[in-house]
Amino acid sequence: MTTTIDRTAPHALAPPVPARLSLTPRSALPGQLDGAWWPASRDLSIELVGLTRALDGARGRITRVIVNPARWPVIPHKVPVAGHTVHVGWFTEQDPDKVILLCGTAARWDLLVVPPATSPAGAARLMSAAAIPGSVLTAGALMAAEAVIGRIREAPGGDTPNPGPDARRREDAWESEGGACMSPYGHPIGGPSAHVWR
Repeated sequence: MTTTIDRTAPHALAPPVPARLSLTPRSALPGQLDGAWWPASRDLSIELVGLTRALDGARGRITRVIVNPARWPVIPHKVPVAGHTVHVGWFTEQDPDKVILLCGTAARWDLLVVPPATSPAGAARLMSAAAIPGSVLTAGALMAAEAVIGRIREAPGGDTPNPGPDARRREDAWESEGGACMSPYGHPIGGPSAHVWR
């Protein structure tokens, strides 16, 4: 895969795309992730404007964003956001399904990146699972689990084998008992601070 580093002024006249986010509650125990972000495209110069605007100020002004170039065809060097500039960097060692937003030296956001082409049902599962307080699951682990669940749910009309009625009943029971929407303590994740959909 070829990654292009774009050092020009990115889409200065384009309106910001609203961010689709699901965040862990503010008072939650720290976990591997602070929530999930579902961008509409793989265009970082456009998508980062909406993301940083949505999160700017919650933990401090966002100054840097770090991604893995495996998922982003063009990585802008800088993105102008609401009167300041956000610097964008990349590391191949970082989980490719995660974005890190740094707020100066004081705080950061670690977010699962839900692929833009994900179905609404799959995105909802991923965003709920990433917002579980204190979860030890990484972005890569959540994506791997969703790949399995997605194949099971699409099996009757897809190319993958049907897991059988027992597996389907177990999955349905898991979903009806709260599934990925349950915290490790057995209560549902909810409230306005848990999910921010825009």
